[in-house]
Amino acid sequence: MTDSNLSTRYDPKQVETTWYQKWESSGLFRPEYGRRDSDRPRYCIAIPPPNVTGSLHMGHALCYSIQDVLGRWKRMQGFEVLILPGTDHAGIATQKVVESQLRSEGKSRHELGRDAFVERVWRWKEESGGIILRQFKRLGFAFDWTRERFTMDPDYHDAVLRVFVDWFERGLIYRGKRIVNWDPGLRTSVSDIEVSDEIRNGKLYHFRYPFADGDGYVVIATTRPETMLADVAVAVHPSDERYAHLIGRKIRLPLVGRIIPLVADTYPDPEFGTGAVKVTPAHDPNDYEIGVRLGLDFNDPEQVPVCIDEDAKVIASRTSKKPDWSTESRTTQSRSKSVTEAAKSSSRSSQNSGSAR
Repeated sequence: MTDSNLSTRYDPKQVETTWYQKWESSGLFRPEYGRRDSDRPRYCIAIPPPNVTGSLHMGHALCYSIQDVLGRWKRMQGFEVLILPGTDHAGIATQKVVESQLRSEGKSRHELGRDAFVERVWRWKEESGGIILRQFKRLGFAFDWTRERFTMDPDYHDAVLRVFVDWFERGLIYRGKRIVNWDPGLRTSVSDIEVSDEIRNGKLYHFRYPFADGDGYVVIATTRPETMLADVAVAVHPSDERYAHLIGRKIRLPLVGRIIPLVADTYPDPEFGTGAVKVTPAHDPNDYEIGVRLGLDFNDPEQVPVCIDEDAKVIASRTSKKPDWSTESRTTQSRSKSVTEAAKSSSRSSQNSGSAR
């Protein structure tokens, strides 16, 4: 027999949403459903919480589908199963969304003030956050929505804090200085995955770094001349015969006057530039590793100075002030420029003779 009212095509809107709501309201996704005794084995997965600002993409569909399948399989085996859903507060992404809204209204977070801005963020979360979880429901994931969590929930926050304190006290984790990706607009660090790398054609600048005793100099090549104020050493490869007899000598850092050593390290490429590189552990990840190998104390600003502040502006190392480029300082800068131009030409001929005098 056939029903003339039965559609010839499958319409998921009429079928899946209705059945999913019935399953959820019946408690089928809860571990307590069908509980007859307390001896059943338990199976639990806490889903990696997606950003509260996010929306579904192929990576989510693959990841969470696997967890859903595992949970359904364990239910059929008689386990008490909990697949725990939730969202991550995604502080940076959420702040960007709310700040964009404020800009469209001609406002800024600074005008609102901290308390009002935080209240605005929470209001946005309640009104517009969690779209991705509703999309998960449309995919039919059998997650226990009665236990849905948010990473800023007080209980969740306290549990995470308690675990981290415990790990710290047991010596399993520690705090240390690290190179981070800093956003001067949001004034916070961002993870590598949130950074878009760009390949640009840069310039290689050559500088003469004079030896502290006044007897000669070494020419370094760098693409980051703005960080020279925080240099702590000049490095050469230990196999580079041009510099073997110079390792250990002291150098006077141009502009700053700080005395730094010429050291041997495996990082410099003898075939690149002059083979001698400036080392700035506070502002370059490779230089940071050199600083670790040199045994520098990264909590000591005397050993690891900083010359770029939180606003991404160049400052005088070991201070919170911008460099004074007036009068005498401008003269020094002009003199340095002349030295740099001279070094560019001299380094071309000096590369074959060791780039040292």
